[in-house]
Amino acid sequence: MASELVERLVPDRSWELFQRVAPSAPTRPQGGGRRRSHGDREVLAAIVFVATSGCTWNQLSPGFGPSGVTAFRRFTEWSEARVWAKLHRLVLNELGGQGELDWSRCAIDSVSVRAVKGTLTGPNQTERGKSGSKIHLIVDRNGLPLSIGISGANLHDNQALEPLVRGIPPIRSRRRPRRRRPTKLHGDKGYDYSHLRRWLRTRGIIPRSDTHLLPQTAQMKWTARRSGPCRLAQRERSHRPPGIHWFAAPSLA
Repeated sequence: MASELVERLVPDRSWELFQRVAPSAPTRPQGGGRRRSHGDREVLAAIVFVATSGCTWNQLSPGFGPSGVTAFRRFTEWSEARVWAKLHRLVLNELGGQGELDWSRCAIDSVSVRAVKGTLTGPNQTERGKSGSKIHLIVDRNGLPLSIGISGANLHDNQALEPLVRGIPPIRSRRRPRRRRPTKLHGDKGYDYSHLRRWLRTRGIIPRSDTHLLPQTAQMKWTARRSGPCRLAQRERSHRPPGIHWFAAPSLA
């Protein structure tokens, strides 16, 4: 039962990609220490379950093998080694090489989550000033995250556009050189400013906004809202700070 669950959450192809970016187990200079009782694949399956279900580490089922404490410790270790960012970029290159990324229309959007502590928090004006964070992301036409960032809930959306666009890595394409700029970028009125439109055009990107009542923009906004990170954020109901947990979301969702 446990092995079937692990294989379902971490298929063989996903495990092969993870092994390419996962660091080796740390060793003690003086030697000794206990051997890890759970393999990386079992721990990764537990982390994927926590990230996609919204449960806390303490609620992790014993059927996975590793405890919630073990899974969180390994998660923190891999996060500090930037495993999730490397995995995200590796997955994007794999998809781009297969021609599965659609650059013709991309969307930018944000979603607010509750967070009572952490450095990336701020008063959320839509929640009566309660502390929260905001997840910003750019997705392709199919809803695959290309760039993601986290800020305090009080940061205006227009301030996140330039860092997000710059944050798109050069991604491999099937028949073209590596690409990092969409043809069109759709956003709501929070991004509809003249200086941002000029900045996008200087980079060869056509800006599109729902201010002009374009049906394509409304459709792309829905695509962004139903992407993995946004769906995870909307299900989040715990008091965990967003930090590295949400930077892992694109590669896990």
